[in-house]
Amino acid sequence: MEVCGSAKQRRLQRLKCSVQNYDWGRIGSESSVARLFSLNSRVQIEEKRPYAEFWMGTHDSGPSFLVKSLENGAGVPNGGSESGIVSLKSWIAQNPNVLGDKVVDTWGLDLPFLFKVLSVAKALSIQAHPDKKMAGFLHKLQPNVYRDDNHKPEMILALTEFEALCGFICLEELEDVLRNVPEIVEIVGKQVLQVNKHNGEEKAKAILRSIFTQLMSASEEVISKVLSKLISRLNMESKARNLTDKEELVLSLEKQYPDDVGVIAAFLFNHVILKPGEALCLGANELHAYLYGECVECMATSDNVVRAGLTPKKRDVKILCSMLTYKQGFPEIMHGVQLNPYTTRYIPPFEEFEVDRCILNPGKSVVFPSVPSPSIFIVITGWGKMHTASSEDEISEGDVLFAPASMEIRVSTTAELHMYRAGLNSRFLHFE
Repeated sequence: MEVCGSAKQRRLQRLKCSVQNYDWGRIGSESSVARLFSLNSRVQIEEKRPYAEFWMGTHDSGPSFLVKSLENGAGVPNGGSESGIVSLKSWIAQNPNVLGDKVVDTWGLDLPFLFKVLSVAKALSIQAHPDKKMAGFLHKLQPNVYRDDNHKPEMILALTEFEALCGFICLEELEDVLRNVPEIVEIVGKQVLQVNKHNGEEKAKAILRSIFTQLMSASEEVISKVLSKLISRLNMESKARNLTDKEELVLSLEKQYPDDVGVIAAFLFNHVILKPGEALCLGANELHAYLYGECVECMATSDNVVRAGLTPKKRDVKILCSMLTYKQGFPEIMHGVQLNPYTTRYIPPFEEFEVDRCILNPGKSVVFPSVPSPSIFIVITGWGKMHTASSEDEISEGDVLFAPASMEIRVSTTAELHMYRAGLNSRFLHFE
């Protein structure tokens, strides 16, 4: 183990990060994930391959690795060869002081958050992430599917216009759907027409749970038959009237995932469209599906996903339907808190993380004050310099840097620079 306060511990560490090529990702150079990964790892983009997620952190499913040197804005993997590469996770374990005492005391010798960039070309699965109790149960039951025992609250911050399905529609909208989408009633039965605003909250939640569970549990044969009716009806009605946004979305989803129950289930969810700079939080057991666009995402360090639709992957319908909160209503859109003219901070109600968005104008500089926990920075576009007490290092698009705890950083640029920082939730750090 290195001596506390050694020179290497006190430097920014450039990271070589991982990519996930899930089939819903944008293809080739159309994907920001592809461009960032190519610049970060100095590899060519494969133009016919999807690039979905760029991972920055310590999770075993997509680890980051230290690069030997930041000097002159360049670097090679630590040790200069495959055998010499050191993962961020193992380096942190050998140098726990880079985490700060509060992180070590609470989460042990690991980074508590996972940072990502997503490039979404088509819908991800209808899914939710388990709370800690459920995550522990699922990991023990199916360790090859649920690979860790941690919860996974998360937050997305739009880089482009970003579409998602998130949570269940309010009771009034649900009444409207049941009146105007007879195909749902055909699957779950006419008793659902009893839903009305006079139902108490708990009764309404129980009815919603029943509707969703019956719908998601219907046989493939029934879903295929009813979806065929639905699509035919909407195509016919589109000749006589303008379809609603949700109806247009359903037609689009059916082209991506024919005969999938998730297509018709989309009527039950809020359709959220974020503008660049807007954010959305998703707690444990909250249903969602990302649809299109690019975003920065941060979460607790976990890769646990329970799926039930819009996917060819393994589905756990019973588990998903049993674990959801069934909270209704449109989700809160976060706009962040302005820290200075260039930096906006997004603070979710989760201890493990927060995200800063920094858009720095040419000729300007900004300071990220010292905090008693580590941070990860990513440069999305532009170039500039990062200054610490002991170094001045060039940075540009695709660079990812790990900053140890208790390090003040000044960023400057002669061109416009867009960068994001993930770190521990400052409210947790300042809570006494």
